[in-house]
Amino acid sequence: MKKNISNFYRFAPVLLLIVIISSGCNRQSKLGSVLGARNTPVTDDGAGSRPGGRNIDNVPPIGNGGGINPINTSPIPVTDGGLANGDGETAGSFGANMDEDRSKFETQTVYFDLDKSNIKPTEVEKIRTVATHLKANASHKVIVEGHCDERGTEEYNRALGQRRADTVREFLAREGVPPDRIRPVSFGEDRPSETGHSEAAWAKNRRGVFILLTPKKP
Repeated sequence: MKKNISNFYRFAPVLLLIVIISSGCNRQSKLGSVLGARNTPVTDDGAGSRPGGRNIDNVPPIGNGGGINPINTSPIPVTDGGLANGDGETAGSFGANMDEDRSKFETQTVYFDLDKSNIKPTEVEKIRTVATHLKANASHKVIVEGHCDERGTEEYNRALGQRRADTVREFLAREGVPPDRIRPVSFGEDRPSETGHSEAAWAKNRRGVFILLTPKKP
């Protein structure tokens, strides 16, 4: 009996050490599992995703308040020296030695629907009136200004205004006016004809404006 007790005390430190080491390893294993869970990105459908199957990096942008994505195009600069157009020429050089007349075709201003650049049936005769004048006066030219209402980004409206001016130019060309006598430019939302913030004002600002160019008199 005394021998067994003596053996117990002899091996007790070793048993205690084994118990301590075993307990420490188990604690470290549990702690490692917790830390690993914290540091592992939560994914379910690839990088950048979040629970629920919605990849936040690939959510399509919502532009213009109605699902209209802004077009990525460089703004068309406007300077005091003339209006820049799509082919790099300015209205100043296009209309060199010519007088501008903004009143001649004032009643022929073309109006567009929201976010549209197509010519409405109600506006066709206006453009044909301008075409008839230009075909009868070979020395005359015309600038077509594209304008938008205030809604949408500045960049998007510049692009939309350019599409409107280009559409009018194409219509004039189909009516028999040489394209090199037509210069389309865009002001986007920069030059509203109406300053209100109502649908009535916006409808007036979505427009294409004609500026007649005539040779300067000697």
